Amino acid sequence: MNSENQSFFYTGTYAPEGESGIFLCSVNEENGELKVVSSTSGIENPSFLALNAAEDRLYAVSEKGEGEVFAYAIDPNNGELSLLNRMSTEGADPCYVSLTPDGKNVLVSNYSGGNINVFSVDSNGALEEMTAMVKHSGRSIRDDRQDAPHPHSIYSDASGAYVFVCDLGLDQIIIYRLQDGKLSTKGEVKFTPGAGPRHLAFHPTQKWAYAINELDNKIIAFAYNELAGDLQLIQSVDALPEDYSGESYCADIHVSPCGRFLYGSNRGHDSIVLFHIDLSTGQLTPVDWATSGGTYPRNFAILKPGYVISANQNSSNIISLRMDTDTGRLTPTGYSLELPKPVCIRPTGQGK
Repeated sequence: MNSENQSFFYTGTYAPEGESGIFLCSVNEENGELKVVSSTSGIENPSFLALNAAEDRLYAVSEKGEGEVFAYAIDPNNGELSLLNRMSTEGADPCYVSLTPDGKNVLVSNYSGGNINVFSVDSNGALEEMTAMVKHSGRSIRDDRQDAPHPHSIYSDASGAYVFVCDLGLDQIIIYRLQDGKLSTKGEVKFTPGAGPRHLAFHPTQKWAYAINELDNKIIAFAYNELAGDLQLIQSVDALPEDYSGESYCADIHVSPCGRFLYGSNRGHDSIVLFHIDLSTGQLTPVDWATSGGTYPRNFAILKPGYVISANQNSSNIISLRMDTDTGRLTPTGYSLELPKPVCIRPTGQGK
């Protein structure tokens, strides 16, 4: 995929198994125009995607009652996917998938099942055995959303030694040691009851990490000790404007590659909030709220040429926003692409 002036990304959606669910899309680096390049069917609700470092393998969860994770080979010429294999997650509604830095382990969180998985990956990129499964227990204060564990996302740190799980139902980030594909509990970070931690983003320097809370609409900044795998609270900030009183739920969070900007998505307010990061302290200052260009921006991604792509689940569209590389401010390009309930954006070529 060497089309001139084009960047590429995969989009995961809520789609039936018989319809196209994973889309390879392009954005024109000159003007932000969006196009569908190809699509893949045969997987129900591929709601979250992950790429390996070589970008020749893609992994997708199938978010359904009997959850699965799929492994695909990527054709280097056209980006099309071919299924390698699929495995049960032994849990309901897997909603996040990621890889360890060495690409040897696939990590999955099962929202309704309350469990997390580690799968080993063979030399061809296919899923091998499930090497670890941990089921969380407990609850928090909200009967409607927190009557059981709900692990919403799972990440390895840059070293691959530690795994972090944001559990919305428990109001905790649970930290695990990962060794030889096995998980052992290291500890947990407790949030304000009713916070609902959802996603986590590490700063490129690994000095800080930032969690976004779905239920209380806050972003929590932590100092990160990479050697010990410890998170220490340094700041809590609102993701919504002070004058907004409507219903909204935070979703996704990302730090720009330059390390100066942090973005979060607000579903209800239908915006992407921009914070400036103090590079001496890691603390956040709110700067701007850009429209998501649709309703319920579930997920978004930063593309290195200077664009943010927003996936608007309820309006079934994705849009491109141009990023000002000096200020971080986002401006809609005017381009939109209709896709069925898009919920994940996974860029390619970001590490090259």
